[in-house]
Amino acid sequence: MKMNTVKLLDVVALVVDLPQYNLCQGQVGTVVEILASGTAFEVEFSDRTGRTYESLGLCPEQIMVLHFEPIAPSSTTVMVTA
Repeated sequence: MKMNTVKLLDVVALVVDLPQYNLCQGQVGTVVEILASGTAFEVEFSDRTGRTYESLGLCPEQIMVLHFEPIAPSSTTVMVTA
């Protein structure tokens, strides 16, 4: 599996539930700061009007980068068809 390369202002989704922050898997946020030399990221979660309702530091294992355009498959990608 290819590792996420997380960059500043990337749109990301949670891959875990964080009930202590009222956040659940699938919620979308924006990377607003790179922390600890890229081993953690400050992610801001906002509502549809742009009001931030949570901002917290997350590990790369807790988020996935969302892509809005096609990405060329790597030579190690395995395609499964039914």
